[in-house]
Amino acid sequence: MKIDPSRLPVEQTGRTGSQAPVSRSQDSDATGIKFGKVLRESVTGLKFSAHAEERIASRGIDISVAQLERLKGAVDRIAAKGGRESLVLVDDKAFLVSVKNRTVVTALAGPNVREGVFTNIDSAAVS
Repeated sequence: MKIDPSRLPVEQTGRTGSQAPVSRSQDSDATGIKFGKVLRESVTGLKFSAHAEERIASRGIDISVAQLERLKGAVDRIAAKGGRESLVLVDDKAFLVSVKNRTVVTALAGPNVREGVFTNIDSAAVS
């Protein structure tokens, strides 16, 4: 299968470094495997729950490889400090993460983050 790079969605963040588009879980190949989800999980070693995948897709959240690496680093730091359920802020995005299971439970972006109330967490990280 040949991929035309001009048809891939690209996130414009103004950052240098890796800007590869890795979100929008509706991007599927012929077998139905969600490419964005597989790439996110392979880059970070984190799992994304079905709920998180739904939120990422429905809210149109774009996540760059660099942001995924920062998310992973934050989860690693929280785990080292004994955190269990955490809020991780990466730029204008918020992720609720089950640190023990290394699973992103849900994701928010933009104004939803500023208006959000987060409960049942024991830690938070800004990355």
